[in-house]
Amino acid sequence: MEKVNLAFVGLSKRGASLLNIVLDTMDDINVTALCDVYQDRVDEACDKVFKKRSIMPFKTLDYKELLKRSDIDAVIVATSWETHASICIDFMKAGIYTATEVGGASSIEEAWDLVRTYEVTGTPLMMLENCCYGKTELTVLNMVKQGIFGELIHAQGGYQHDLREEVACGVENRHYRLNNYMHRNGDLYPTHQLGPIAKWLSVNRGNRMISLTSMASKSRGINDWVRRHKGEDDPLANFDFAQGDIVTTMIKCAHGETILLIHDTSLPRPYSRGNRLQGTRAIWLEDNMSFHIDGVSPRKGWDHAWEPFEQYYKQYKHPIWKWYEEKGVVAGHDGMDYLVLRAFLESVMARTDTPIDAYDTATWMSITSLSEDSIAMGSLPVAIPDFTGGRWINRKAPIEGRYCLDKICDSKYY
Repeated sequence: MEKVNLAFVGLSKRGASLLNIVLDTMDDINVTALCDVYQDRVDEACDKVFKKRSIMPFKTLDYKELLKRSDIDAVIVATSWETHASICIDFMKAGIYTATEVGGASSIEEAWDLVRTYEVTGTPLMMLENCCYGKTELTVLNMVKQGIFGELIHAQGGYQHDLREEVACGVENRHYRLNNYMHRNGDLYPTHQLGPIAKWLSVNRGNRMISLTSMASKSRGINDWVRRHKGEDDPLANFDFAQGDIVTTMIKCAHGETILLIHDTSLPRPYSRGNRLQGTRAIWLEDNMSFHIDGVSPRKGWDHAWEPFEQYYKQYKHPIWKWYEEKGVVAGHDGMDYLVLRAFLESVMARTDTPIDAYDTATWMSITSLSEDSIAMGSLPVAIPDFTGGRWINRKAPIEGRYCLDKICDSKYY
């Protein structure tokens, strides 16, 4: 397939951003259909496509009108979190390659439905977890595969992002995040940190996550912001938000590794994913970009010393980023949006499965609903389902290529 006919379902901030990248950088992608529940978003997106491509795509407020169209090879679902799964399932049943934006599952049944639909239909599903394609995350992956960390022991990361204004203004901005914070309490957005960690730890390919326990703090941050910026009379000023300001989740893996996830979006703070990876021979911290390799990094007397991680890019930068920087990095979260889109779209062209597959998607999404269960039961441990049905022990070899996340592929792909 030399060109892909692509549809978008969901055209708010995230969907519009991905549409812009496609229109500005991908001549081999035809945007043939657009859908959103709001007419103004659909009209604006259609005008943008016509202005840049001189074609007028089909537009609708009902995504089900797209399911039987013959001019759609693939779809990007960038709707509200709670609608991702049902919309993806309908497109998979229609035989259309499906990509979902990030977000957690509303229930474990929902995650299982995604996997079972994939296994019955054979239609690939990919979560567009862009952080898996970040320059630093892929450099760390390359170091892991080369054994620099030794045996991996512990990983952690978080979605640590001040979203008080976005949540508090959810009604006027038509943003779904508000309803989730009002009524749910868990790690609502786990995949930016968990996606790269899962690939470092070979989750679903030789390893798996087996259980978790979560804890939530009290909820005060959004109320405080509303009172100071919107007034004491605002309906949210004294609303009893379910979502705790800080949610921590500890995960145990089959081979003994531990993972710590932090959801921190309701208090003032600079943005950070706070990643950390620690093995028997090295440790890396994203904050301050610090690194230490046992026997290589300097020491100060008896004390081990940190080094700047920056100096290791030259030696260990992932091949895809060497290629990408030579090609010219394009916009979208420091360039990783382009890479995750191409990973999906080039899988469509080749008619292969995707580098983040249905099993990865369901596993990562499940953490949200499982963390809710654990918190509701007083932080009791909760089992994490094996969505691969035991295949994680001996999965067939990953599909090699430029965008592979399960091994470092050789130079012929670049």
